[in-house]
Amino acid sequence: MQTVTSLDPPQGVRQVEVGPERDGQRIDNALMTLLKGVPKSMIYRILRTGQVRVNGKRAKPDTRLSAGDMLRIPPVRLAEREEKAVSAQAAASLADTVIFEDKHFLVIDKPTGVASHGGSGVSHGAIELLRAARPHEHLELVHRLDRDTSGVLVFARTRAGLVGLQDAIRAGTVTKQYLCLMVGHPSKARFDVNAPLLKSVLQGGERMVRVADNGKPSLTFFREVEQFPGARLMQATLGTGRTHQIRVHAAHVGHPLAGDSKYGDREINKRYRELGLQRLFLHASHMGFELDGRAYAFSTPLPDDLRKFLEVLAVKGKNFQARD
Repeated sequence: MQTVTSLDPPQGVRQVEVGPERDGQRIDNALMTLLKGVPKSMIYRILRTGQVRVNGKRAKPDTRLSAGDMLRIPPVRLAEREEKAVSAQAAASLADTVIFEDKHFLVIDKPTGVASHGGSGVSHGAIELLRAARPHEHLELVHRLDRDTSGVLVFARTRAGLVGLQDAIRAGTVTKQYLCLMVGHPSKARFDVNAPLLKSVLQGGERMVRVADNGKPSLTFFREVEQFPGARLMQATLGTGRTHQIRVHAAHVGHPLAGDSKYGDREINKRYRELGLQRLFLHASHMGFELDGRAYAFSTPLPDDLRKFLEVLAVKGKNFQARD
């Protein structure tokens, strides 16, 4: 029987053989990839009611698949809202941002404005665009960047790469560094922010994060890279990887990131827009880790829009006063 790694919308019961790229993957996560367009609630329903079977046995959501397993998938309905077609131009444009690929990984320099994945009002993110550009490849999103954040984004091409890197991220052995512009003049060129963060979701689905005693431990290391009028270009190294961590920690110490519409200074952001800054000044500049004895290191420079803004700020930034 032919091994399959993707599945068209099923019309009847399907018997498929699990490929090596899904060896060790949870069955609920596998079905979300295989059954594109099917609501998540439906996937858990067919699991809960025993309609999904592995080697003839009922499967639970946390059942781990093995290469060679026979997976029974029942007929399921697609989401009522038909998915929008992926733009070929957008897919090709994102494919041009690839900076590295080998057996295990594919890495891009993600542009600002592109979400890591679809959802929450975004039809298609980086993972959907790359899958459209490379339809015969198996790609999985390893980690995420906020839509407005540019820089290094890693995808796995194998199950070993996905699990290995995610395990390393959880173990804290992955180096993640960002370049960001902090408003004002921090009193020290090097400082750490160790403040617990609590995430909440607003009624409209928007994620908000704040410093709270009952939050998760969160640590960011900041060091100065270059001084500008009313601002400092900083390198932020993650000690932990919480949602919006750098942005909230920067605001917590009184020096929010330039262009941050959620946690930043509205008046300063307005002035920076007049100087050409049209988005959040946050760029994932470096990511490094080891896998199976091999060292990986991916780095990308500041994109042109942020670099040009710094050039303007260096000349015209003295014309208005930022916070100190």
